[in-house]
Amino acid sequence: MLIKLGYDIALGLPAATTIVYVLHVHPSRTSDLITSENFRIEPSLPVEEYLDTFGNRCGRVNAPAGNVRFISDAVIRDSGELDPYVPSQPQNDVTSLPLETLAFVLPSRYCEVDSELLDFAWSTFASAPAGWRRVQAVCDFVHSQIRFDYLQARANRTALQAFHERVGVCRDFTHLAITLCRCLNFPARYVTGYLGDIGVTPSPDPMDFSAWFEVFLGNRWYTFDARHNARRIGRVVIGRGRDAGDVPITMAFGKHTLEHFQVTTEQVDRVNSPLS
Repeated sequence: MLIKLGYDIALGLPAATTIVYVLHVHPSRTSDLITSENFRIEPSLPVEEYLDTFGNRCGRVNAPAGNVRFISDAVIRDSGELDPYVPSQPQNDVTSLPLETLAFVLPSRYCEVDSELLDFAWSTFASAPAGWRRVQAVCDFVHSQIRFDYLQARANRTALQAFHERVGVCRDFTHLAITLCRCLNFPARYVTGYLGDIGVTPSPDPMDFSAWFEVFLGNRWYTFDARHNARRIGRVVIGRGRDAGDVPITMAFGKHTLEHFQVTTEQVDRVNSPLS
């Protein structure tokens, strides 16, 4: 299966501003690209690219006052298979977790493990079978707890606030699910990327980047999605981290306005299909 993906993002800057971005397809998926990412910045500016501590491909650009656009298009090959479903996968005891997973059990900026959610998680989910089924119980709860409302997006909403406000967007579903999983001693990490309406009824909401999460079970990471609470086709990872703070699509170190935002993610049958 081929997926056409890309974006056109414009920021208005009243003064010269440094911008850090996480916009490239994750290195773990670059071998699947049929056409290289046609990434460019307008106006053309020098870019410093680097890999962060989580293995994400990032960049820094020093932009002058005015509008700056980040544009990309590419075609990627995908297996077309649904997210894995392995309900027999066990939970690892903290004493035997791989050391590199321990950072994903701890509290982070948007995931307050050390809060009232700790007692809530154990009182609510301790009766669920340990392992995969307990994580799914968390997803079921979060999916029913939060009402999706694109107009209620807020960049600084934490998991605890989402728990109480009961409204949000995909990042809020994801932060709450991650936090509850960490409360239950599951390593859980935040993922941002492309997820188009492939194999499902198209959503009336504008296309956007999506957020889901991964949990370490047995000897590997598995995908879970509290927002959709269903196995999906065609996820393309951009970045992974402890929470959304680690994978900013764009982070401007100064005042700015979002002038334009368009994301494309759709199945195509030819490599040379232009971005719409």
